[in-house]
Amino acid sequence: MTTEQRLPEYEDRLQAFTGRELRAPAPCQDPVNQPMIRHWAEAMGDTNPVYTDPAAARATGREGVVAPASMVQAWTMRGYAATVDPPPDGGAGGSDELLALLDEGGYTSVVATDSEFTFLRELTPGDHVAVRETVESVSGEKRTKLGTGRFVTTLRTYTDQHGATVATQRWRTLRFRPEPAAPAPALRPRPAVNRDNAFFFDGAQQHRLLIQRCARCAVLRHPPGPCCPACRSLEWDSVEASGRGEVYSFVVNHHPRHPAFDSPYLVAVVELAEGTRLVTGLTGVAPEDVTIGMPVVLDWLDADPDLTLPVFRPAPTEVP
Repeated sequence: MTTEQRLPEYEDRLQAFTGRELRAPAPCQDPVNQPMIRHWAEAMGDTNPVYTDPAAARATGREGVVAPASMVQAWTMRGYAATVDPPPDGGAGGSDELLALLDEGGYTSVVATDSEFTFLRELTPGDHVAVRETVESVSGEKRTKLGTGRFVTTLRTYTDQHGATVATQRWRTLRFRPEPAAPAPALRPRPAVNRDNAFFFDGAQQHRLLIQRCARCAVLRHPPGPCCPACRSLEWDSVEASGRGEVYSFVVNHHPRHPAFDSPYLVAVVELAEGTRLVTGLTGVAPEDVTIGMPVVLDWLDADPDLTLPVFRPAPTEVP
């Protein structure tokens, strides 16, 4: 079956939930009671005396204390011990079926909700609340910044022990299909940094091309190492290169490919004006335009916040 054939079938199954009962009326576990009202008022910081003081409530014309209107939903919650509302018939609940169907369509995430209450009368201690929930509508697909979504609107009807409606709640949820996350950019391979070459990479972070120098005979050497190849001294310091040089040799590398590099790679041995050579990348030039002896100047590649590398580009043409 093609995608085009599946979509109408899925839409029909989704729209079939319109008007369907998700939760049959069932009385809450506890009747409206004064201790729970008091706890709610304390937790919310609501000091209205009609919730806790019978005399103050009667002074307003009420017969006694009343429950805060916004508590109506709390009376029907099942508590921490139960994770789902078991349907009366023991089968799969309509709410679970709808959520499973939305998940099947990829609408697995919630980006927004909206609750619209209408209160018809105040609840008083002794009232036993029940709630019934039906699906009002399932919208067509909507575009959001996070992905394609659908508004699911249900109507919850709260009734008392006599079956009289005390409140209604229109509950809207925007469930969306998350867009695939863009893959994180590939990082360049990390250089092997040790005590001999750490100065070189630290300098690069500051856009300084540092070359190791023997502290005894002043011979420059690169790559860095612990021992001078000329006099065998273990003492060394560094000097900053001018950044001028020429291409000593180069290769156009096509393989292996790496996602952090633009292929093909121009890899060159650049001879610095100071006399040392280093392996580096060439930039700002096409492979067919590179020549041996071509003058180049230092540039910097800030590959990522933790890695900066020296690269070279063709030196500007001098105007006579």
